[in-house]
Amino acid sequence: MEAEKVNGGILEKGDITEGEITEQGSVINASGHTDQLTRQYGLVGLTGIAVTVNNAWVVLGSSISVSILSGGISGVIYGLIVAVIYYTFIGLSISEFASSCPSSGGVYHWATIAAGPKWGRVTGFYTGWINFYGWMFGLASLVQVAANAGVQCYATLTPGFSPSAWHVYVAYLIVIWLSTFVVIFSNRLVPYTQKLGLFLVVAGGLVTIIIVAVMPSKHASSDFVWNSFHENNLTGWNDGVAFMVGILNGAFTIGTLDAITHMAEETKNPKKDLPRAIFLYISIGGVYALAFAIVLGYAISDLSVLQGNSNTFPLAGIYHQATGSAAATFALLFIILISSLCCVIGTVLTNCRTYWTLARDQAVPFSNYFSRVSAKLGTPVESTLFVAVIASGIGAIPLGSSVGFSNLTGSFIIITTVSYAIPIVSNVLSGRKRFSPGPFHLKNLGYWINGLTILLIVVFDVFFCFRKYSRTRVFSEISLTVGSLWYAI
Repeated sequence: MEAEKVNGGILEKGDITEGEITEQGSVINASGHTDQLTRQYGLVGLTGIAVTVNNAWVVLGSSISVSILSGGISGVIYGLIVAVIYYTFIGLSISEFASSCPSSGGVYHWATIAAGPKWGRVTGFYTGWINFYGWMFGLASLVQVAANAGVQCYATLTPGFSPSAWHVYVAYLIVIWLSTFVVIFSNRLVPYTQKLGLFLVVAGGLVTIIIVAVMPSKHASSDFVWNSFHENNLTGWNDGVAFMVGILNGAFTIGTLDAITHMAEETKNPKKDLPRAIFLYISIGGVYALAFAIVLGYAISDLSVLQGNSNTFPLAGIYHQATGSAAATFALLFIILISSLCCVIGTVLTNCRTYWTLARDQAVPFSNYFSRVSAKLGTPVESTLFVAVIASGIGAIPLGSSVGFSNLTGSFIIITTVSYAIPIVSNVLSGRKRFSPGPFHLKNLGYWINGLTILLIVVFDVFFCFRKYSRTRVFSEISLTVGSLWYAI
């Protein structure tokens, strides 16, 4: 197949063929670059990263305060189902790109190709930066989950200890820098951390679901779990709008589908394995998150513990309600802590690879510096450190905002889906002719699936700007999200 060639950061049609051997003995990959990273991931390792970075049931439980006001546990369950369907459509479009042109640049390489020679450079540039900063908000959100879990583990075993925002931020810094050092100094061990994460998400999730299902001395009624949306809609919106707003929790739960596309140049068979891994993670994550949401609903005896400050970690309270035991609560929180650490390692890996590919294509300041790959460590050290520094700053937002965590999750979902929409729109406008079909191809359904995906992104992103507040605060929330997007640009 003819590949796209990078010339001064611009993807152009060239005479380079994927798999061709250069005079120096290097192999040309699908993005037109020579391989600089080790292709050490197969389908299992790739799926491990996808499932671990997604960490669906953990993320759902840890971020449940984001949407619990939008219809209670009923809103969480039904919102998750809609979110899984929504991201399945996005996944179809992204998988088609990944199968045709697997590249560590992901959406920004695809946007560059789809927009054509005239508009490709500027389209790819903005798409890359939007996607990168979207993922920086995502990284900050996921580190916040791990930090909260760690602090709550300590609080569970320490009567009288009252966690504060600064406790969580100290834990946040420990988590982000520990993960960064693992990615830099133990790059060859990272695939094993992701396999451990896969085991914890699957086995740990199963153990947690069983414990939370069987240990409560009294279960909530089925009416509370499935039919209590209206009485638990505390947003100030009507039920329809409140439901759409509450889907944000489900979107954050499942919305990491482009993470592994940035690992394309470290994957042995990316054209086949990337689409497979994307749909495996959606399936595994969706099933586990739905099962976890249902058992949480039946375990809740006091919903008011969830309806407070969105920077708190209400899952610890639910665990204590379900088990009635500090030791059992600690054990369940510890599963979340370890799986979240594996998740953060995978997300740091994703973000540093994204920034490295931008630098490699001369799309960032000091590109020659940030595009370097350590021959000894086998990883882009400078780009990884840059990601950690930026994440450390973003993580301070919840120190000064009672809705800081909610803002991080919303910014992540909105900004990343905008970055997905750009190459999809460009591909449709160009007649879907700029990509050679890969093993996974939508064929005659491509226009319909791409068009519906674009429509869904527009509709949901508008509602996600509303967040969980009544209309009197919508405009301030929209301003915050638009400000975040403008900063990313």
